[in-house]
Amino acid sequence: MDGNGRWAQRRSLPRTAGHRAAESAVIDVIEAARAAGVEWLSLYAFSTENWNRPGTEVEFLMRLVRRVVRKHAPLLLARGIRCRFLGVTDPRIPRELAQDFHDLAELTAANRGMTLTVAFDHGGRRDIVEAARALIRSGTSADEVTEQLFADHLPFPDTPDVDLVIRTSGEQRISNFMLWQVAYAEWVFPEALWPDFRAPDFLAALHTYRRRDRRFGGVPARTNGDPS
Repeated sequence: MDGNGRWAQRRSLPRTAGHRAAESAVIDVIEAARAAGVEWLSLYAFSTENWNRPGTEVEFLMRLVRRVVRKHAPLLLARGIRCRFLGVTDPRIPRELAQDFHDLAELTAANRGMTLTVAFDHGGRRDIVEAARALIRSGTSADEVTEQLFADHLPFPDTPDVDLVIRTSGEQRISNFMLWQVAYAEWVFPEALWPDFRAPDFLAALHTYRRRDRRFGGVPARTNGDPS
């Protein structure tokens, strides 16, 4: 969800105004995804690298996220959305915010309409390192390690591999997001800054994805009359 700072800068506003404006985009995309039949949606809200931002901005983000979580919890519950939080291990996260994350996850645990994973204090490299450490601690020998076994030690191992990554604002980077799970993801890079991103933009990205020929490293199936 990229472009909050540039959105504010273009309007001669503080960066915090861009973060505040992003709330509408979050809710709009969640609603659009659910209506389109998307079963798994992940939002990259705060990375392990975002701790390097100015302290005042980080503090604002923590307060903002807490307000958004508490404000929209009833809507998420009513929509049948199961909420989970990927990361949330850094002790700098305010205790109250961590508790709100836990409470929302518990509140919506029985929902099955859609699974919403909010990546907060998330880093793909850290997840991979922690999975490796877990395997070592369990006494697993090197010859026993398979891709599936490794994946089983990542956070939320029931999460399917990522099919589509949408990164707004035209930036074209992975930025340490779910590095294991995006191995064969399709990527779309809309030019819209995140606060301006809305349901039609999301649906356009889905349409682009559905038109892609996903071969996973193979070749297309031969068709009648294909001389190749």
